[in-house]
Amino acid sequence: MGGAAMTARRQADGTTVVDVRGSLDATTVEGLRAAMLEALNRDRPRLMILDLTLVTFMDSRGIGLLVGSHQSARDQGTRFVVRNPSEFVHRQLGLTGLTGMLGLPSTHGSPGWRIGP
Repeated sequence: MGGAAMTARRQADGTTVVDVRGSLDATTVEGLRAAMLEALNRDRPRLMILDLTLVTFMDSRGIGLLVGSHQSARDQGTRFVVRNPSEFVHRQLGLTGLTGMLGLPSTHGSPGWRIGP
């Protein structure tokens, strides 16, 4: 499906925002998982936001990455939320019943699903 990349940035309030680009699939999730855990352990934020604005595809492995990242964050006392999913990604999360756990409204485009200025 293509590659994926991520960058993590720490905001002044201590929140870590992780920007993900590309496909979340079997060929990319392990590298992304390691990078996300590194950012989580390094920053120890109270809140980690996973920004999926530039994610073009997500399969079951990508969903597993989100669930595993949520659990890892929760285990160390960090709140983990997803923001800015495409309609496709939001639909995938809705079908699996994960929107609430990941801090998303049940309807794509509802207030609270985006971050930014």
